[in-house]
Amino acid sequence: MPTDCISYQESGYFSSLINDYLNEKPELKALYHRFPNLENFKLQLEEKGRNFNGNDNFKREILVSVLEKQYDSIVTSETTSNNIKLLNNSNTFTVTTGHQLNLFTGPLYFLYKIVSTINLCKKLKNEFPEHDFVPIYWMATEDHDFEEINYFSLHGKKISWNKNSSGPVGRLSTEGLENVFDVFELEIGHGDNAKFLKELFKKAYIEHATLADATRYLANELFKNQGLVVIDADDTDLKKSFIPFIKNELLQQTAFAKVNETTPLLESYSVQVNPREINLFYIEDNLRERIVFENGKYSVLNTKLTFSEQEILKEVENHPEKFSPNVLLRPLYQEVILPNLCYIGGGGELAYWLELKSFFESQEVTFPILLLRNSVLLATEKQASKADKLQLTWRDLFLNQQELLNQKTKLLSDFTIDFSAQKEALKKQFEELHKMAEATDKSFLGAVKAQESKQIKGLENLEKRLLKAEKRVHQEQLNRIISLQNELFPNQSLQERKVNFSEFYVEFGVELIEKLLKELKPLEKEFKVVVL
Repeated sequence: MPTDCISYQESGYFSSLINDYLNEKPELKALYHRFPNLENFKLQLEEKGRNFNGNDNFKREILVSVLEKQYDSIVTSETTSNNIKLLNNSNTFTVTTGHQLNLFTGPLYFLYKIVSTINLCKKLKNEFPEHDFVPIYWMATEDHDFEEINYFSLHGKKISWNKNSSGPVGRLSTEGLENVFDVFELEIGHGDNAKFLKELFKKAYIEHATLADATRYLANELFKNQGLVVIDADDTDLKKSFIPFIKNELLQQTAFAKVNETTPLLESYSVQVNPREINLFYIEDNLRERIVFENGKYSVLNTKLTFSEQEILKEVENHPEKFSPNVLLRPLYQEVILPNLCYIGGGGELAYWLELKSFFESQEVTFPILLLRNSVLLATEKQASKADKLQLTWRDLFLNQQELLNQKTKLLSDFTIDFSAQKEALKKQFEELHKMAEATDKSFLGAVKAQESKQIKGLENLEKRLLKAEKRVHQEQLNRIISLQNELFPNQSLQERKVNFSEFYVEFGVELIEKLLKELKPLEKEFKVVVL
């Protein structure tokens, strides 16, 4: 059974920006506050404690009150209930991950984000026992991109929820999900684990009125024993704490200026998100549209709503819940209302967080530590055994498929498929001709160079043809190799971005989550292979 490990940087699945961040490249140090290591968490604890625990604990009281109301209608474990109460204490801090409200969790990495968050809290508690740490799942309830979340894949089949949607997805009615359940029920099969999954889907989506309520129930059922706290920030009381920052965005447009100042530091990378002059939406149940400032008035795009400066400031005071931060302003909102130390996200998320440090500084809000979530390749014992028999390492299986085929063909061949020695010998033969050519007419020198290039090219073509011929000889073995890689990397992409957790849960049950909780180490920069 292969036991080697592979770093994120070596896996080939992360952007140059994230690789450089993980390598702590000096040029990027201005874009983040502290790198994720235990020594820096001590400093982060001290700073966040100073900056968050003012106002006579007012923020904490609001947070706990909102969470208790949001959990009022679901059965909560003692661990989660205690974690919510602990948030009242000045020595309690959070570690947060966020995710869209994907149907039935969407791809596997939903689990990895949350397990990374839970495990980091455990690690921090062990290191700093005088403090408490609460894992937070921040639901992206105010997003509106329904087409990004209305499906999941099971056994290669796309199971979709077809529905017209407008406004924030968290407020979306779950009406119509009975049809999705019928498809899921047929596809998932039978057995105790299948029965659990059917009940989980039914209770989450058929017995709850909105997508936010359904997702909270689902995440709670999967992780309640680990004390996970799920928050829906689409809340009037929470947004009251954010009113000064909403006003600043409307009047000063600081985010636009500060993020644009940061952009040149990222010019060698693809900038993740471009700021708008106003990074706010106006939302109601069936409405989520950008706020713009034009001709001395604030307008809501694609509506007839307009406000003078005085009117919109009054609207903010009376109805802060109608103002929704976009992807660049949402991180600030999160850090204002939570005693948060660290945000755990995927590469794309960290990329836009790296645009925001100077904006946070301008708002005098502590910038969190940014941690890349755990990435995982799940493999069965049977697949690990196949890899062993095929003399494959996990590192091999991460290779581009063509590169994997080429490497394995060369290893399987009875002779060396590498004409480097022949090419080197040819170059040495031409060295004498070059000397002769330099002593005579320049046209002869050109002819010598052309002939050398032609013969080198000829050897390269022969090498390719030999490799192709050997692939035919070893076709059966190569097919088994490719078949295994395709099982583990569907469509030659990461399993965690394609496959739903239910595909593994139906076979392994609670062992799936237990194994992840046991094996994932959030502070290690390693692409984890978990064998079930």
